[in-house]
Amino acid sequence: MNEVHKSRYKKKRYIIPILLVVFLLILRLSLPSLAKNYVNKVLADIPGYYGHVEDIDISLIRGAYTIHGMYLNTVNGNNELPFLDFKETDISVEWNALFHGKIVSEIEMTEPTILYVFEDQQDTTGVADTDDWSKALTDLVPIDINQFTVKNGKFAFLQLQADPNIDLHLTNVQLSASNLRNVVEKTRTLPSNIHATATSIGNGNVVLDGKMNLVKEIPDMDISFSLESANAKALNDFTNYYAGIDFDEGSFDLFGELAIADGYMKGSFKPILKNAKLIGKDDGFLKTLWEGFVGFFKFILKNHKQDTLATKIPVEGDLNNVKTKVLPTVTRIFRNAWIQAYKDVVDNDLSFKDATDGADKLKD
Repeated sequence: MNEVHKSRYKKKRYIIPILLVVFLLILRLSLPSLAKNYVNKVLADIPGYYGHVEDIDISLIRGAYTIHGMYLNTVNGNNELPFLDFKETDISVEWNALFHGKIVSEIEMTEPTILYVFEDQQDTTGVADTDDWSKALTDLVPIDINQFTVKNGKFAFLQLQADPNIDLHLTNVQLSASNLRNVVEKTRTLPSNIHATATSIGNGNVVLDGKMNLVKEIPDMDISFSLESANAKALNDFTNYYAGIDFDEGSFDLFGELAIADGYMKGSFKPILKNAKLIGKDDGFLKTLWEGFVGFFKFILKNHKQDTLATKIPVEGDLNNVKTKVLPTVTRIFRNAWIQAYKDVVDNDLSFKDATDGADKLKD
């Protein structure tokens, strides 16, 4: 009898760990589906958008999950336009921080694409809410983000009503940001350091450096950026649509600084054309007349010693109503032509405080 009881006891002793292993195995196999359903539910609940995830892989050893094929489209009536397309996003726990009592994550995005359609911003009725999608995406990572990396990304500004369509894009975007937060803070802080490089339209070299607070509907920032050695002919779709001109040859540089606080922006852009030749859009007599007009003003406005045509364009105000200051722009054109050429570097004459002062005045 004792032997029978011992045999039953041994069987029970093994059954419990076996059942536990089976339960954990079933849970592990179910986790990708559970995570995928959760993410798709988050994306489905964003007003004005439609999103979906193809697949999710989970690595318990790394404390990570990888989202494959996540996209988010803007919805306007029966039409959908691409907005976010994230080919692969890896979200993992930073183990080194755990030993210091902190739970933070690292995010690495491979080949993400962001498409900004100009027409979406013109109609304020029925437009998707930026705050909704930004909150939804931060819900996918419910802990602080310590490191954010983008590999081979793309950002494009599109104007679809133009003929041909305007596509001002950045490709090969390599971005690194540290000390991100996913909690909106009451005080004005810029916790995140950001550095990025990219290739512009016309194969220009882009560099961006600065500090940001990304988790706001309109992010706070204090950044400087440069675009150098872009082929000016690549801008022809843009310049044709807005000014009726083509570049026949030349290179294009752009240097700028931008500070944003609580939706109030202050900054400047310094475009520089080098060795540029402009031609008119029309044929015949009008083309000849236009070329003569452009040539005359190019002769007056350019710096002949360095063969540059440049200005510095200040921008300031509420981001819903940003206007360039016309008079300073015109005077700076003549300053470049007759006083001194603008140096092809960032001026570093703007600070985040300039934007916060402007935001305070706007509130008052």
